[in-house]
Amino acid sequence: MSNFWQWWQHLPSKIDPVIFSLGHFQVRWYGVMYVVAFAVVYLLAMYRIKTEPSEYNKELVERFFTWAIIGVLVGGRLGYVLFYNAGYFLSHPIEIVLPISTGNGIQFTGFSGMSYHGGMLGVATAFVLFARKYQVNFFRFTDLIVPAIPLGFMFGRFGCFINGMLYGRPTQVSWGMYFPIDSAGLLRHPSQLYEALFEGLAMFLLLWTVRNKRFAEHAMAALYLLGYGLFRFGIEFFRQPDSQLGTVVSIFTMGQILSAGMILLGIGLLIVVRKRDALMVTA
Repeated sequence: MSNFWQWWQHLPSKIDPVIFSLGHFQVRWYGVMYVVAFAVVYLLAMYRIKTEPSEYNKELVERFFTWAIIGVLVGGRLGYVLFYNAGYFLSHPIEIVLPISTGNGIQFTGFSGMSYHGGMLGVATAFVLFARKYQVNFFRFTDLIVPAIPLGFMFGRFGCFINGMLYGRPTQVSWGMYFPIDSAGLLRHPSQLYEALFEGLAMFLLLWTVRNKRFAEHAMAALYLLGYGLFRFGIEFFRQPDSQLGTVVSIFTMGQILSAGMILLGIGLLIVVRKRDALMVTA
């Protein structure tokens, strides 16, 4: 058994985050997992259209995914800039939009830094604007798409794990891991896997199970905000705070502050939905 734990603890060093290289150009698992994440959500949405009664068609959903991809990329990048490293990017604004470093001459580095909460705000904006442009009901359309999102998110966190980034705080538990990019060389919580399990798989199973239940009608977006916010808030206690920020308010990290906002938003949206549905019933 001790051999297994030794293998497990050193697993990150046995995984090459680069699939292949062509000169300075690299294809990394991290980027591929973004593609897999979108593909999973898309395929699940298509599955629902084919197997469940739906007012939406394939063409409309495909059109929305273009908006959603832009929302994730733009929102995720701007969210990281504003929430996690504003001081640096105020001094290096060109690095916000170009994959270079200007600190010691101009060097190609690839984009470094994406924020989940920023990406979530980007997708939420895409939902609102898309619903207005194409005259679709916001709540019914989010009911279609949102249950699939956590499973896609799970693959995104797998990408973080393979890349060795966003690792956890130091620990002595046997399932802790050593991450090659950790200069301290400490045994750490594999917080990326915690997030994949709870914010990804568990949230997917929950939302997918209740997706057609009467009590969940028009409420999938609210349930997602509430559930993800709760899971992320708790897991942040095991995740290493960002080095440039540390904790932000007392013992709480920026991720927890933003997740608390998601929880409050989810509760507020749930109240709005229930009041709206009650008014429609009595009208």
